[in-house]
Amino acid sequence: MRATFHLKTLTVAVAALSVASVASAAGLDRSGQDITAFLQDGTYAETVYTYIDADVSGKDSSGNKIDDIAESYDFFRYGVKADINDTFSIGILYDEPFGAAANYSGNNNFVDQNPLSPRNGEGTNVEVRTESITGILGAKLGENKNLQVYGGPVAQRVKADVKLRGEAYSVANGYTLNVNADQDYGWLAGVSYSKPEIALKAALTYRSEIEHTANSAELYPFVDSLPIPGLSANRSGDIEITTPESVNFDFQTGINPTTLATAKVRWVPWSDFAITPGLYNGFSQVLATLPQGTGIPPEGLDLVSYDKDQWQVELGLAKRLTPALAVSGNIGWDSGAGDPVTSLGPIEGYYSAGLGAKYNITENWAVSAGGKYLWFGDAEGQIPSKTVVSDFEDNDGFALGVKLSYQAKQNFN
Repeated sequence: MRATFHLKTLTVAVAALSVASVASAAGLDRSGQDITAFLQDGTYAETVYTYIDADVSGKDSSGNKIDDIAESYDFFRYGVKADINDTFSIGILYDEPFGAAANYSGNNNFVDQNPLSPRNGEGTNVEVRTESITGILGAKLGENKNLQVYGGPVAQRVKADVKLRGEAYSVANGYTLNVNADQDYGWLAGVSYSKPEIALKAALTYRSEIEHTANSAELYPFVDSLPIPGLSANRSGDIEITTPESVNFDFQTGINPTTLATAKVRWVPWSDFAITPGLYNGFSQVLATLPQGTGIPPEGLDLVSYDKDQWQVELGLAKRLTPALAVSGNIGWDSGAGDPVTSLGPIEGYYSAGLGAKYNITENWAVSAGGKYLWFGDAEGQIPSKTVVSDFEDNDGFALGVKLSYQAKQNFN
């Protein structure tokens, strides 16, 4: 007799996988831009908290020790979804998709060691934060409503602060960039397919790039040491930052009436991404014409850029132990965005292993918790001129998450 894989019970298991299931290391990727809250059945709402702590340490090109530069960070994700009728669904999602948090300290080439400098003792620092709100409208198609198309607008806010300090950055020692918060808009579109009798769900989601034009302020102390017409050490003006497009594939299927297999695949073209401040780029174009500018292209330098695209894969299993309790496990791989890579984030992807559990408090309310261990890939850190200035090996980290969720069936008969 053929087994029926009831979604109501199997969802207890699969939901445990979505807590702390993404903790990306490539480029500026953070949340993984998960939309699975919208793909849940009936009325659904979730609040997810994720905490990530990494140990990223190494040596500079002089052999000096670089203590852990990765600042711990946390973020929230929210999702609400409801069916208008048996055809149309709406949802609103909030997440923090991209970001960076790194801080150098100690006695190394990324800390200003000049006792005559007003920045003496200051270390290289970067902080990037983004927030996104996504509205989604979905329409189920076909006689059995197995196929769904969905899409909607995305509002995104971005801000950034970067400080380059120490002799590793040569003449750029002391450079500072402040990017004020800017909000702009993009879109999302996707298609999903479900087959409830075997608990199968598959979804392919595309998110557009979002072009930001933000107010920024730059300080480049070395500029004033050269009499260059049209350039001064201070500049205020607009900067264009385009956050990348992405493609997510989410899949699950029942193996038996109490067990699910899941897979996630994500692609982000970080090789197309760059942060190019006007003063920093303009001065590098001048340097390209001087003997000390050997290797700098005529078009100047980006402050941050990446050489390769990111691929991320995660595979998992979830098992319902009792009607109220389920456990899960997953393994993952992230390709990173190249090596050597920017000294502001010297990691070449990771391997990961995670565990999670979900407990149904009531028929509608549940709490989930999960953790993941990350083995980071070794990487060489480079400055924008592509000069390798550091080496990072044998680093790791962990991610912890907790989720509170509500789900209720809607009946339109």
